[in-house]
Amino acid sequence: MDNNPPTVPARPGDDDGRAALLDRLGSRSIVLVGLMGAGKTTIGKRLASRLGLPFRDADHEIERSAGMPIADIFTIYGEAAFRDGERRVIARMLEDERMVLATGGGAYMNEDTRGRIRDRGVSVWLRADHDTLMRRVRRRGNRPLLRNPDPDGTMRRLMAERYPVYGLADVTVQSIDASHDQVTQDVLDTLTLHLTSEPLRDPG
Repeated sequence: MDNNPPTVPARPGDDDGRAALLDRLGSRSIVLVGLMGAGKTTIGKRLASRLGLPFRDADHEIERSAGMPIADIFTIYGEAAFRDGERRVIARMLEDERMVLATGGGAYMNEDTRGRIRDRGVSVWLRADHDTLMRRVRRRGNRPLLRNPDPDGTMRRLMAERYPVYGLADVTVQSIDASHDQVTQDVLDTLTLHLTSEPLRDPG
């Protein structure tokens, strides 16, 4: 009988845990998905810093490419044109070096984008409840989809439409009203469990 204790993955807050996570990650990016207000940018920056990876925000890249804010893209060209540009920008970004990538709330709804993320990344859904999301997004006025007479109802509709699709992500982490560092650690721990349970992949 084997009396040795089971091997416990190193916690990704230390150097050994970080190295093990990155080794399992290979060339893939960590892609954060979820609704506006879920904390993708805030947590993404901290996650990238902990892992020594670059952080990139797909919305910022779209704005840079278009030369205008996303709200103006919606107003001038419409949501369909924005979504097409978003799809192309994310596809291009996923061909770059591995990174922590924060995506817009609607990006993961596109089947082609989900396929590219599945091939080139590990997806993390930051899941938050309705009240948490509304409390966070009210602090900012640059959310085009909420510029209507019933932002609360719009958020509930988006949750009903998108949460089943977000549920296809590789892992889910609750984005709660804890410290940013705690949520970041939750992401690292969840990623470690996921990556150590999947079959080893070609590191290239």
